[in-house]
Amino acid sequence: MPVVVDNRSNLRRRAEQLAAPFPGLLAEAERVAAIVAQGVHGRRRPGQGESFWQYRSYTDSDSAHDIDWRRSARSDHYYVRENEWEAANTVWLWRDGYAGMEWRSSNDTPTKMNRASVLLMALTSLLIRAGERCAVLGESERPRSGRHGLERVTHRLAISEGKKAAFDGEFSPHAKMVIASDFLEPTEVWRARLAKLTARPATGVLLHIVDPAERLFPYKGRLHLLEPGSVRSKIPFLVGRAEKARQAYIDKFVAHEEALQRTASRLGWTLITHQTDQPATLALTALYRALDKDA
Repeated sequence: MPVVVDNRSNLRRRAEQLAAPFPGLLAEAERVAAIVAQGVHGRRRPGQGESFWQYRSYTDSDSAHDIDWRRSARSDHYYVRENEWEAANTVWLWRDGYAGMEWRSSNDTPTKMNRASVLLMALTSLLIRAGERCAVLGESERPRSGRHGLERVTHRLAISEGKKAAFDGEFSPHAKMVIASDFLEPTEVWRARLAKLTARPATGVLLHIVDPAERLFPYKGRLHLLEPGSVRSKIPFLVGRAEKARQAYIDKFVAHEEALQRTASRLGWTLITHQTDQPATLALTALYRALDKDA
C-alpha cells in the first residue's frame, strides 16, 4: 500500500505561525481606533438600504440564507440580491505583502507591514462601528459587518500574503478601496493596476507607507544594498561613500512620490502618505475622513 503522509500537523503549525501576530496587532489597532473614534462622526446615511442594486453570483462564502431563490429559479445558477446600501457602503482593503514591507530601519519603529496592518485593522473597526461592511480584497471573503465580521476581516488582514493577484478578484461595483503599500515598484506598474481597478469601476485611497530612512537616507561610509527577500549570498549593490549619493537618492525618491501623487489624482484616487515614526492616529484620521468625503 502507498504511504500517505499526514501533513495536518505541518499545516496547523504554519497556521499558528501566521496567526501569531494577530492578537498584538488587533490590540494596537483597537487602541488607535478608540483614540480616533473620539474625534470623528459616524458614516451612516439615512434612506438607504432597501433599493435594489444588482444580482451577483453566489459564492462559497455566502450562506444559503443570502440566496435569492426567486431569481435563481429562472436559471441554472444561484444568485444573491444586493441592495444599494450594501454595494455603496462596502470598503475593500488590501495590504501589500511583498518582502520589502517587512523592513524597518530601526527597532524604534514598526515594520512597514505591521504599521499598514494596524492601520487597516483600525480603519475596519471604525467603519464597522459606523455600520459599514468590510472585506479583504482577493481573500474569497464576502463583505462582513458586526463584531464577528470585525474579527474575521482583521484576522485576514493580519495574516494575508498580500499578493498582487488580488487586484483581479471580485468586488462590489462602485465600492471604495483602501490599498496600503510602500509603492516602491515603478509608477508605471501601479498606474496600470489602478487603471484596471478604476475601469471596473472602483476608487478609493492609497495609503503610502514610508520608513523614515527611505526618505532621509541617513547613511555614511561603505554601504551594501540588498534586494528585499534576496539571500545574502547574492552579490549586493555596493555604495562606496553613502553620503555622496544622498542628494541624488533623495531627489529620485521625491520624484517618485510626486509621480505617484499625479497618478492617483488623474485616476480619481486619494493618496495619503504615512511615515512609520509618526503617530498612527494621524494616518487613521486622514484615512477615515478621506473615505467619508467620498461617501
